[in-house]
Amino acid sequence: MLNELISEGSVVETGLAPSTGGRRPLMYSIKPDILYIVSVAMDQFVTRIAIMDMQNTFISSVQTIDLPLANNPAALQILSEAIKTAIKESGVDAKKIAGVGIGMPGFVDMQKGLNYSFLESGQKNISEYIENVIGIPVWIDNDSRLIALAELRFGAARNRRNAMVINIGWGIGLGLVLDSELFRGNNGFAGEFSHIPLFSNGKICSCGKSGCLETESSLAMVAEKAKAALKEGKVSSLQEISSNYEQATDAIIQAAKRGDKFSIELLSEAGYNIGRGAAILIHILNPEVIILSGRGSAAGKIWQAPIQQAINEHCIPRLADNTVIEISELGHQAELIGAAALVMDNYSKHKISMN
Repeated sequence: MLNELISEGSVVETGLAPSTGGRRPLMYSIKPDILYIVSVAMDQFVTRIAIMDMQNTFISSVQTIDLPLANNPAALQILSEAIKTAIKESGVDAKKIAGVGIGMPGFVDMQKGLNYSFLESGQKNISEYIENVIGIPVWIDNDSRLIALAELRFGAARNRRNAMVINIGWGIGLGLVLDSELFRGNNGFAGEFSHIPLFSNGKICSCGKSGCLETESSLAMVAEKAKAALKEGKVSSLQEISSNYEQATDAIIQAAKRGDKFSIELLSEAGYNIGRGAAILIHILNPEVIILSGRGSAAGKIWQAPIQQAINEHCIPRLADNTVIEISELGHQAELIGAAALVMDNYSKHKISMN
């Protein structure tokens, strides 16, 4: 079978692996340009689109478009046209594209192709809508689950049986790896970590309830707290905070890395609250690793101490002793990589159904 794949040009020899005591084995890999994937990573404000080869290499720069999702009935049409344009500008033959994988925030039912939070489609299948526009198979899933899928396939959850992947972004998402498989739940809604009601703060969450973890610990809330404190005269190397959440959080994270006390305090407070939520999940799931991924993982080890402190205070020691906290090496690219993995997980099934 390997010889057949080599002769048809699908697989190439890549050299010799290190010896483990005998003759060094030959290594092979799929030819990078045999197929391509369109990978889309969405959040509530910005959408990134990338074309990737079979080695998870971006063949061109990642395109970024401002696409607010809330109260935007045109968002689905804009997204479809943006993907179509990205494919055209890449110069890749559409026949060589295996599919489009899209990660998006909200309550996403992957099987029905619906997002009950964003991208108004009149209860029509979002995947089919986009596919009709671009003529290429499309798969969608929740952004945090795809981040967990990326960690499972290529990152810190690889070779781990049970892992919690926390997506630190405009909300606090969660992807679950249970028994070495991505866990989606009954309707695909598992992992709504942001909406655990931890506080009696009276703050209304995006879900409509009050006191959710998101209302104190999301990057959006960190930016809002920074803006309010600086306005009141808080001393910091941050002179001002942009009204753009992406620019604001990047500035806070970079300032924290330079040692700015105020920025470190902001992230530490958010981290402690995330740790309180994680302690609850440790009691339920007993994971071997908690992986901090997504946009916020750029702050690195700054998160670890406050999260560990909260776990120490709120978790039974015997349950938490064997749970480690790791920072993702995939970082902000995790969702794009996970969207590509989603395509390849479903590609063979699609080809079989087409035949």
